[in-house]
Amino acid sequence: MTGTLYIVSTPIGNLEDMTFRAIRILQEVAIIAAEDTRRTQKLCTHYHIGTPLTSYHDFNKEEKTDILLHRLQEGNSVALVCDAGTPLISDPGFYLVRQAIRSNIPLIPIPGPSSVLTALCVSGLATDRFIFEGFVPRKPGAREKFFQNLKEEKGTIIVFETQHRILKTLQVITTVMGNRHIVLTRELTKLNEEILRGEIEEVVQQLKGKSIKGEITLLIQGLPQRSKRQLEPLTEHSSSTPITHLPSE
Repeated sequence: MTGTLYIVSTPIGNLEDMTFRAIRILQEVAIIAAEDTRRTQKLCTHYHIGTPLTSYHDFNKEEKTDILLHRLQEGNSVALVCDAGTPLISDPGFYLVRQAIRSNIPLIPIPGPSSVLTALCVSGLATDRFIFEGFVPRKPGAREKFFQNLKEEKGTIIVFETQHRILKTLQVITTVMGNRHIVLTRELTKLNEEILRGEIEEVVQQLKGKSIKGEITLLIQGLPQRSKRQLEPLTEHSSSTPITHLPSE
């Protein structure tokens, strides 16, 4: 009988957000595969979890996937965690999950915090339709193309950005998409949690002179939909008065 691969969500900042189920699973599995064992060890120490840890990240994923699959096939259960939040969301793990599915290994998600949904629910932007695009590209050309491809998106756009590039990224968004309404969230659930709302130029003014630190989740208003009146074609029946000239600007 094979073991089970658990995909376990952990707090994004506040340790009180850990679920009872997540603690139990981490205590019961044979091994925890962690993005950074040092960070996960702090979490385990806080909750008195003594399960052995092994590193699992982008640089060792192929080698470690083979090892973990072997352990699972021997009947040992494994928990996959990332540094914070829900695994695989712009974090390592996709390769392991895909190979586990191909090997008919049972997978069970242990849901919990996600910075993407946490930011969205307090943003005030539309939640009925949204798109998550991960980290913004580092190189200027790729960054501009990235937002060019998103400028017609009607749903709320969610991205991750670093503290060092956020101001440059906001400048690119303004150039490509215009001065849209955005919500910039930083250090969510932590002591220095900050949520800035407004048009891009307003948020930039709020950031000026500040020491920008921490992890940033940025939400961008989707392409504003024109009203029905704006979309209504002008026909001979739309007005009783014929239009003989365009009004001056």
